[in-house]
Amino acid sequence: MALVECETKSRVAVLTLNDPPVNGYTHEMMKELDAAILAARFDDAVQALVVTGHGEKFFCAGANINMLKAASPSFKYQFCLHANETLLRLEHTPKLVIAALNGHTVGGGLEIALACDLRVARRGAGKVGLPEVALGVLPGTGGTQRLARLVGKPRAIKLMCEGTTFDFDTALAYGLVDEVWETETHAAFLDRAIAYAQSFTTPGRAAMAIGRIKRAVQTGLEMGLEQGLAYERELQAELFASEDAREGIAAYVEKRKASFQGK
Repeated sequence: MALVECETKSRVAVLTLNDPPVNGYTHEMMKELDAAILAARFDDAVQALVVTGHGEKFFCAGANINMLKAASPSFKYQFCLHANETLLRLEHTPKLVIAALNGHTVGGGLEIALACDLRVARRGAGKVGLPEVALGVLPGTGGTQRLARLVGKPRAIKLMCEGTTFDFDTALAYGLVDEVWETETHAAFLDRAIAYAQSFTTPGRAAMAIGRIKRAVQTGLEMGLEQGLAYERELQAELFASEDAREGIAAYVEKRKASFQGK
């Protein structure tokens, strides 16, 4: 059984974390997720990614506690390092990544979601939060860094030190998720998430430009302003030389809808 199921649907790669009942991740799952991210990055037919969890109850409950209990301190360190590298690869991939939160998204599960560009959730499907403090540890797969960058230092410290979990509507108010959808079934939610991802692909959208916008923000904000502007100019130069930019400008002048090819 694959721990990360991979399927491509009309220019969207769907990566499903698959280790019932809670989809907790092990080193083996992270290796499969890493490989799936790289495969989607190299696949020119893929223009966007959706990351979700198997079943209706859990997106991901974080690291497998039984695995951690049995592991040596050295293994735990290398495990965290590889997880960091995997999620950085997700951020560095110049294709939009959407986390479809189909159920409980806690601990390392939320940390995976935070490494995605956008997060959509099914209303009433579960809780979200970083409760690692109850185990005597901190969110060690990027949670302290990404949460603070997303919601600000005071709120991030409060949420992690309290270790509480809350529903997706509260997460929306905090800025942790971008959309909360009411759907009758899990299948309907996933279909809507895939359709949402497809709305950022060709021919209706310039997927190449969207990928460069992502890179400009994800990487540029970690630089000083002057360096970030220089990086932005380099990405813009790439786009100005693209067929999509020529098509977009021509369509605007000719007062017609652009048809982008991702080139």
